[in-house]
Amino acid sequence: MFARLGRLVTTRPWRVIAVWVIAVALIVPFSPSLAEVSNADQASFLPDDKESVQAQQLAERAFPTASGATAMFVVKRADGGELTPADQAKVGALAQDLMAARIPRVAGVVTGPEQVAPNRGVQLLQVVFQGTANDQPVKDAVPQLRGRAAGVLEGSGLRAGLTGEAAIWLDTEESFGTAESVTLLATLVLIIVLVGAIFRSPVAALLPIATIGLVFTLATALVALAADTVGFEVDQSLTSLLTVVLFGIGTDYILFLLFRYRERLRAGDPSRQAVAFSVRRVGEAVASSALVVIFAFLAMLLADLGFLQAMAPGLAISVAVMLAASLTLIPAVMTLVGPRLFWPSRRWQRAPDGALFKRLGRLIAHRPGRMALASGGLLVALAAGSVAYSASYDITLPSGSESTVAYEDLKSGFGAGALNPTDVVVSDPDGIDQAKLATLTRQLEAVDGVAAVARPVPSQDGTVARIGVTLDDKPESSRAMAAVDGPIRDLARASDAGTQVLVGGGTSANVDLRDTVNRDMAVVFPVAALLIALVLGLLLRSVVAPAYLLAAVALGFGATLGAGVVIFQGLAGEPGLLFMLPIVLYLFVVAIGTDYNILVTSRLREEVGDGNDPRTAADLAVENAGPTIAAAGVILAGTFASLSLTGVGLLVQMGATVAIGVLLVSIVMAIVFVPSVSALLGRRIWWPGHRATTTAAEGEPAPPARIEEPV
Repeated sequence: MFARLGRLVTTRPWRVIAVWVIAVALIVPFSPSLAEVSNADQASFLPDDKESVQAQQLAERAFPTASGATAMFVVKRADGGELTPADQAKVGALAQDLMAARIPRVAGVVTGPEQVAPNRGVQLLQVVFQGTANDQPVKDAVPQLRGRAAGVLEGSGLRAGLTGEAAIWLDTEESFGTAESVTLLATLVLIIVLVGAIFRSPVAALLPIATIGLVFTLATALVALAADTVGFEVDQSLTSLLTVVLFGIGTDYILFLLFRYRERLRAGDPSRQAVAFSVRRVGEAVASSALVVIFAFLAMLLADLGFLQAMAPGLAISVAVMLAASLTLIPAVMTLVGPRLFWPSRRWQRAPDGALFKRLGRLIAHRPGRMALASGGLLVALAAGSVAYSASYDITLPSGSESTVAYEDLKSGFGAGALNPTDVVVSDPDGIDQAKLATLTRQLEAVDGVAAVARPVPSQDGTVARIGVTLDDKPESSRAMAAVDGPIRDLARASDAGTQVLVGGGTSANVDLRDTVNRDMAVVFPVAALLIALVLGLLLRSVVAPAYLLAAVALGFGATLGAGVVIFQGLAGEPGLLFMLPIVLYLFVVAIGTDYNILVTSRLREEVGDGNDPRTAADLAVENAGPTIAAAGVILAGTFASLSLTGVGLLVQMGATVAIGVLLVSIVMAIVFVPSVSALLGRRIWWPGHRATTTAAEGEPAPPARIEEPV
């Protein structure tokens, strides 16, 4: 199959390129942008049967005029002093001015003595909007409010910062927009520098940029078009992830082809034949690698958490497009450019001494047990750190934004939970019993961890009441979640204040998020592992090899999570790693990291098929595939590491930890651990298809001879 595909592409390269250009011209102009089909509200991705979702829906039906988005001005003195009566009067005048400004979608601005902190350090102005936080008119109103407030308070010695739902939504959206630009720029620079350094050629450095840039444009258009047509949601972080995924794995696939192409040119093959040979030999490994990634991403469709469901189709579609390009578009460009890919360097014409990988290959061949123990021991030591893993749900506030600064000011005067109170919603179609409602309110006030309980607010028809509960701790903290999941929900379930008593709000949503993630990990992990095992089994024609490769990658996952715990929970002193990070690590490190295991194992099988004994095969596989895997791993790790430059907490942790994982599975595992174990197990790893049969098709060029040089 891949031999025929290689011949087809190399004999008609212009037609192949034309098909891709036409596809872009026909699809991209008529598809929406990813931003138009994106959603950043994590809570909205919870299943409808979760208590927090049901509470929110009940409150929206009962209080339609109060169900719009909210924001909150936090006003304080610039010198940090206490607010004087004159200052408080100025804040009241600000509220009146903001209402008089008639800013579109601003339904109300309210303040009063009860909005002054007990320590008189800050005063709050509650802003209510008509519409949800992701409505564009609501987002447009936020900067108008901020600008108006700054003008009114100029010269007064007061400063106001806007935080809350609507403000956070806008700041998050802007942060992700900045993150996309930073990630793209850092990724492009990294690829140009590293690929250019590897091949000493600006042409080779620009090949990934040009081809993957075309693929990225087409893939994002297809994802947006599919989301708009089918109706699935797209998470707001997808664009940044697509940048690193497509440019990362796309560059990997290009490197696989370029290294094998250069190898055949050195062996004396004509350029066109060398490209066709590269597609034949590397195509199977690339296709298998891409299918592993696609199936692992598709396993996320089984998740209940919408964040994972929203990523799955977009990532799968994009990787499928990248796979098609790797086997058609990129070889077609290579055919047209030919050896000029390596211009102006002439060093590609002779094999480098490769002393590092030659020595490493020989060391593995002579001491496979020791090398397996050393590399495996490192992974086990790092994996031990995963025992201390703690989940964090602090994903709401963009670092350094006005909403973040204002929230910190708010906490200095009120409880940390004041920004996002917990709602206890009581419903009874026959009418709320006020005595029982008062009893429930008093019980909530006595709960440990509750800072304040607001007076119950009844609905217009008297069948629903809402009690606002302010917690002592941040809504996303473990203490706040324990209070909601324990005594507050217990009181709600035991209360006879209504036929239905539900607990909603941000902390309740985080509790439901935690339970949903735990369920998803129990489902997605084994399904993804089974799909990956099937692909590996078909590729390697073996039962043993896929089993030990999966075990090795699982160890790599544990080591990656442990390294993340050490860095973020240990060195950085953060309370935990973001709650979705383990499942994201599993899918990215296991799926994408399996690329390198597939490449080295395919080369091991190839060397055994050429008649080499298992230890010699391990030696040759490390010598020949090691440079490719090391280069690809460093570039892919660098592209993920670029996410750390964004300043968005979710992307910083994800980028840094996945980068570490990629380096571990590419260098420690694929180059050292897997060849070492393969040398130890010998031909048994290929059972039941373990016979040493030649892999060369009739008329296929012989593999290049190994150049023996003194060590």
